[in-house]
Amino acid sequence: MMDIETRKLKIDQQITEAAQNCGRNPAEIRLLAVSKTKPVEEIRKLASLGQRDFGESYLQEAKDKIPQMAGLGILWHFIGQLQRNKTRVVAELFDWVQSIDRLVIAERLSAQRPAHLPDLNVCLQVRLSDEPGKGGLQPDEVPGLAQSILHLPRLKLRGLMTIPEHTTDTGTQRRAFRRMHELYLSLQARHPMVDTLSMGMSGDFQLAIEEGSTMVRIGTALFGKRR
Repeated sequence: MMDIETRKLKIDQQITEAAQNCGRNPAEIRLLAVSKTKPVEEIRKLASLGQRDFGESYLQEAKDKIPQMAGLGILWHFIGQLQRNKTRVVAELFDWVQSIDRLVIAERLSAQRPAHLPDLNVCLQVRLSDEPGKGGLQPDEVPGLAQSILHLPRLKLRGLMTIPEHTTDTGTQRRAFRRMHELYLSLQARHPMVDTLSMGMSGDFQLAIEEGSTMVRIGTALFGKRR
């Protein structure tokens, strides 16, 4: 069994190799450690190894964990589906929200972001398949919501996020990632501040990097299988 330090080194190496294989600079790609359900001790260990970005999707759990790790320089990303009655807590605790798919959610986050905190970084979640229960915008809805967010104070539009259809077919995976990259470049052409394309997880992050991802969200490959 590999320990978390060994797994972190392995993933860093895989990110570097995937980037170099397609002529990209590995420094362009951020690792987001998906720490939902993981204990504080393991998060602290990763933070001590230089990991700064962590993703949570269970709000009650995050409310308990985040205050315990104040002062570690962690950037917290909310990556789950967000309901209206939960926006205040997210606006107060997190540095990023990657799952914006409705204007009302963005408006509430904007109104509820404390004045003493930096602007909240946000990504629009895009849905590329019609899987039941999956959130996200249709691709043709992205420009409109992006434009609306630019007029909201306390929010900073950073880019796009997607959770593609679960499949082991690399051709299907690659087509989805390529479509997202095209959408990202189109958004970036309209809004040059956009710099983040969050796509790729433990089973497909190398392919996502080849197709233009700038942030990969890794849970199982980093923390190990759930016990």
